Amino acid sequence: MEILAMVLTMLVGIEHLGIMGLEMFASPAKQAKAFGLSEEYVGQKEARVSFANQGIYNGMLGLSLIISYWLFSGTVLIKVWLLLLSFVIVVAFYGGLTVGKKVWAMQMLPAVLAAVCCVLV
Repeated sequence: MEILAMVLTMLVGIEHLGIMGLEMFASPAKQAKAFGLSEEYVGQKEARVSFANQGIYNGMLGLSLIISYWLFSGTVLIKVWLLLLSFVIVVAFYGGLTVGKKVWAMQMLPAVLAAVCCVLV
């Protein structure tokens, strides 16, 4: 179960680094398609700044999930992962309510599965 917890947690971390890339560096056309927004809206300076700001949070969360593997061990590592995965779950739950249910499948479900595996370690 420990290996499965590590693999799922790393995948959640990688996913959040990917979200960061999309929010910070993708073209407005790709962002509009990914988030179901108009390209006109996403192309506005204020929206671009907002996406970049949100992207850095996602990136740091993903990086924290990944780097914690080398910074901590044993039960401390599992507790750190559970804390970070809890952040993902809460934010994804809210995102599913406000943005769309797709967020629950794409972000919350992997984090819940990883958290369950961590609890079972």
